[in-house]
Amino acid sequence: MASLRDLGLSEYESRAYRSLLETGPTTAKELSRVSDVPMGRIYDVLNSLETQNLVRSQTASRPKKYAGVEPETALDRLLDDKKRELEEKASQYEEMVETLADDLEAADPVGDTFWTTAIGAEETADLLVERLAAADDRIVVVASTFSQQFDLDDLGERVVDGLEDALDRGVEVELLMRPQMIEDLPRTVGERYRTTLQPHENFAVRTSPDVTSSFELIDDTEVCIEVPHPLDAGGTFAVIDFKDPDFAASVREEFDERWANAEALRL
Repeated sequence: MASLRDLGLSEYESRAYRSLLETGPTTAKELSRVSDVPMGRIYDVLNSLETQNLVRSQTASRPKKYAGVEPETALDRLLDDKKRELEEKASQYEEMVETLADDLEAADPVGDTFWTTAIGAEETADLLVERLAAADDRIVVVASTFSQQFDLDDLGERVVDGLEDALDRGVEVELLMRPQMIEDLPRTVGERYRTTLQPHENFAVRTSPDVTSSFELIDDTEVCIEVPHPLDAGGTFAVIDFKDPDFAASVREEFDERWANAEALRL
């Protein structure tokens, strides 16, 4: 159950404010009695509530009286304070990430073969988007079909986000797909390709009927290969991320040949 403590008040502050709403304007001594806040702490509590603009004081009276602001106003003020606190925290974490990014630069590839596999819709999508984010120079996307395991709009939007970020980093992106896929492209995804990716000078898309598999070539050093589902011709069972410069070079050579013979397309 939610409480005022969830919005940042201490136990004593919460008790004092709730009691003020019940009693109306009252003195610190009386408030201490009805709220069970020790007399030795009541003035500190009231000063804190005043600082947070949750309590008003009547200084002209003797003894001084206090009244709680209306609950709706108090909650709005507590919420605004929490939002500011979260924004400051987010800004601090962003600065930390920027600082750590330079300290955690990955080592240069040493040429050893390494591969990993993702199985299942969510894991496969996560791996693909992760590898797009790792590209520094070039991304090649070859698509023969959309996986039926994925929500096309969701996956498509995530891929476009990844490609857009890569283009903004100066990465060259080439997309080769079967002509039939143009009709299957979700409307929202196709619109984002047109408005977001196409204006980039480093983005190019072509179509070719001679596309029989789906994969991504990252920086000419690793290949993300879709493994077709054995029981579903239109589905994807897994994605293998294969890091091997020699294998990637052979894939690049085969791709370049098909790219040269493909038809340029404006989405």
